Formats: sequence, C-alpha cells, structure tokens
Amino acid sequence: MRADARRFGSPVVILSALLVIALLGWVGVEYLRARLANGGCESTSQVRIAAAPDIAPVLTELARTLPEQDCFQVDVASAGSAETAEALAGGSSGLDVWVPESSTWLLQARDAGAWNLPESGQSVASSPVVLSLDDETARKYGWPEKAPGWQEILDGEAVGLPDPNRDPVSISALLGVKELNKDDASFIAAMRKLAAPDPKVLPASEQVTLGRKRVPVYANTPSLDYPYVVLPKASEAGRSGAERFLRTLLAPPAVKAIADAGFKGAAPPLPPDAMYAVLQAWAGVNLSARIQVLLDVSGSMAAVVPGTGRSRMDLTLEAATQGLRLFKLTTELGLWLFSTKLDGDKDYQELLPMRTIAEQLAAGGVDKLKAVRPKAGGATGLYDSILAAYQSARQNWRPGRINLVVVLTDGRNEDRDGISLDQLKSELGRLQDPRKPLPFIGIGIGPDIDATELQAVSAATGGESFTTADPRKISDVFYQALSKIMCQPPACKK
Repeated sequence: MRADARRFGSPVVILSALLVIALLGWVGVEYLRARLANGGCESTSQVRIAAAPDIAPVLTELARTLPEQDCFQVDVASAGSAETAEALAGGSSGLDVWVPESSTWLLQARDAGAWNLPESGQSVASSPVVLSLDDETARKYGWPEKAPGWQEILDGEAVGLPDPNRDPVSISALLGVKELNKDDASFIAAMRKLAAPDPKVLPASEQVTLGRKRVPVYANTPSLDYPYVVLPKASEAGRSGAERFLRTLLAPPAVKAIADAGFKGAAPPLPPDAMYAVLQAWAGVNLSARIQVLLDVSGSMAAVVPGTGRSRMDLTLEAATQGLRLFKLTTELGLWLFSTKLDGDKDYQELLPMRTIAEQLAAGGVDKLKAVRPKAGGATGLYDSILAAYQSARQNWRPGRINLVVVLTDGRNEDRDGISLDQLKSELGRLQDPRKPLPFIGIGIGPDIDATELQAVSAATGGESFTTADPRKISDVFYQALSKIMCQPPACKK
C-alpha cells in the first residue's frame, strides 16, 4: 500500500487530478458545442455591401447560400448609388463593398472626394442600355414584326433623359446618341431633344425594361457593368470575407442565378475619357456651369467713369448681377473678392460660397453683391488670387458641368510680395488635366489693364480674355465673355 501510494501519489492528489480531467472534459465539450453551434467558427465576420437596387435582390439571395463553415456573413443593403457615392466622399460609409450600376459612379465618387477609390472593379453582371417603350408606342414602329431603331424613336417620340450626373443609364444613352450623330452639329441638335417634360420614352437597362414588361429598343451603347469594389477602408476580416464572396459570385452557380435575374455576363467598364467628354457636351448644351468668380475690389475700382457719374465698381456690379439671369438656376457660382491683404496676409476673401444660383438668390446673394465697396488704398493682388481660386476650383471640379474660373478686374498685378507671372503660368500648367477642363476667363476694363498679362494667364488654361480700355463698355465685354462661357465644345469650336 505504501509502495502504491508512493507510486501514484496520495489520495488527495489523485482526486485532484481526476477533478481537473473532468473539468477539462466538460470545458472541451462546451467548446465543441459552441463551435458546432457557430458552424465550426470561433467568430463570424460580417461583410457589409451596398448594392444598386436592381442587383441587390439577387446578391441577397446568393449571400444566403453561403455555407456556415466559411465563418463570414454577407449583409447586402439596397442603396441608391448617388447616396452611396456621397457617403464615400464624406468618408463615413461603414461599408466593405460597393456594387453600383456602373464604373462611372466610381469616377464621380472620386471626383467628389473619395480619392482612394479605384477607377474600376470586377464586373459581376451587366445589362445593355436600351430605350424603354410601352407596347402601344412600339407597335407604331412595326413591333413585334420588326425591331424599331433608336433614330426612329428619337425622331418620332418625346424622349426624356434623367440627369447624367446621377444616372449612368443616361451617360450610356448619350454615347448611343453620339454614335448615331457623329458630327457635332447633329449631336448637339439630338441632345437638345432629350429633355421632354412629359416623355413617353426613357432610357433604361434591359434588365429593368424586361422586368417591367416593356419593349427594349437596342443600339450600340455601353452596358452597365456592375463593378464589385472592395473599399479601401474595409477591415482585414471584412476584406477577406469580401474576396471570398466575390469568388462565389464568379462561380458557375452564382453566374447562372445572376443570369436568371435578367442580367448578362461581366462587361468592361466605360472608358473615363468617354464619360467626361459626353458629360461636358451635355453640360454645354444645358448651360449648367460651376463658376468661381474673382471680383477686383482694389481702390482703383472706386474711380468715377467719365460721362456716367458712376464708379467702375458700380458698372461692374450692374453687369454682373444682370449676367446672373443668363444662367440656369442650377448653375453653381461662388464669388471671392480680391485686392491686397484683404484677409490677413491673403489678397482674397470669400463673399459668396459655391451654391446654385437659385440658392444664391434665395439667400440674398444679389444684395450682398450690390453692397460690395472698393478697399480704400488697396492695390491689385492679381496673381496670388488667381492661383488660389484656380487651385480651389481644381480641387472641387465637378463632372457634368462647365467648370470655370472668371476674374473681373480693372488693373494689372501690383503685389510685389506675391508670385510672378512666370510662376503663375507654371503652376497653372501643372494643374491642367485634359479630362477635366478648367478654363480661366479674364475680363478686364479700364486704361490700367494689361491685356497681354490676362491673355497669357488665360492661354495657360485653354481659356480666353476679354478687355476694353473704356469702362463704359463693361456690359459689352461681359456679355461677350458669357457667350463664350455658355457655348462650350463640342457645341462651339475654339
């Protein structure tokens, strides 16, 4: 007995060992039970996806087929792409993946501030862009015996076009119209027809058109490509799950399910240059602009113009306020004043933040403009002000609008502490982007204007300058400049 006790230990030790073994066994059973209840996973990662409303339902169904042992759960939310783009630009989406209708949304979100988004993603579906007709309208053109063409419909029906800045279907439709009207004049004429107030015909995706039992009319238009984009701010676990779900979507069973939902296979993204070109053309036709204005308030603007009893400032403000009425109310306009040391060491100061003209009028913008007075003793800090305004306009450039920087001045640069003309031209040249035109328009009045100076600055950006030594002709010069502003390529050739 003593030998056995020495060999195996005391009864207390033996009982303790048995108790430990029992506890470990119980813990192991509970651990295994928890693992089995959770699909064999210590934890389940969530993948949060925002998808365009037309593709969200099939993605939701496919997410439900994922096996539990994969240890991740996919939550698909149906979300308008415009709203998602705004959230991403604001940096607070809380998403791991975005599946918009088109890669054009990625470009527009990048331009709005989501700079770290890729320009394209992995297409998981596609749908041709068509003209969507009801049966009665389609029969007028021989359907179902023959398929009508786009040109027939465009020539014979009231066709509407949603805002291309918020609907990629419209971008594809415009490219289809351009394919049918290759010269500028006919393309512009065709685009002007696409704004019917009560249209019977609208562009739409094939998937939506067939789903609504309408008749699709086909043309050579880019398809919506539904890019699957893993977002830069996705967590490591979210990114891993997102990549595994993408592999699921590209596998044959999911491809079939997506096809059964009315979609075609993967498609290439729309080239960025094509999107920017057609949006610029649409903006030119519709006169939608985004204009950063610089207004000279140096002391010389208080000079009285002979024969008028009014100052240069009075005449300039009168022309400017009248000119506002020439733009659409959706045109965005911001206005800075400039002289020297107007805001601390800065030569410029914001008077009107960038808003639509409708918003400016509602907020009393015209009254604020009329109340502007020259700065007594202030000189003309032209170069620094132009560069700052141009940098701001470049940073806040928007697609689908005529983006411009406009200066109204009565003098030449007088700020010896600022940059030189050569430095200004060099910086402006560095800021050029052929895909995102941003012309500088110089408007100069009075005998102190240096026309060569303004022309050199304008030329560095592909813009123009308009000058007169006679301040009484400010209205003529101003409207001459506006005619150029409101008639952009391709509607008007440079």
